[in-house]
Amino acid sequence: MHITPRIHIEDEDLQFEFIRASGPGGQNVNKVATAVRLRVRVDAIHGLDADARGRLEALAGKRITVEGELIIRAEAHRTQDANRKAALERLALLISQAAVRPKPRRATKPTRASKERRLASKAKQSRLKTLRKGTED
Repeated sequence: MHITPRIHIEDEDLQFEFIRASGPGGQNVNKVATAVRLRVRVDAIHGLDADARGRLEALAGKRITVEGELIIRAEAHRTQDANRKAALERLALLISQAAVRPKPRRATKPTRASKERRLASKAKQSRLKTLRKGTED
């Protein structure tokens, strides 16, 4: 499975488990195992550098086990094939998001005009509060 030209996963590293879906669906849900649980070891994803691996673990959150397996569950569709495709698409999306290096933030200072606007609004608010006080007798 190719995610980007540089990142790919071998088909034998993907493990599919078909389970019963939860929720409404009546007899079909009770009888047929249409939901998919996709497991893939993070180490088996070829082409990810250490930074991207860290971002993947952060994005995946609780979906990564202690052993380093990424687990994705798909049960939105009525067929195994559709849920299998949905799980693979979500895996590819997650990995491609992790592969993108975040743009570094450059610290900037507020402009002179924005400082003046802020101080003017503070002065206006102060005048309003002063006017509300009224006079002491």
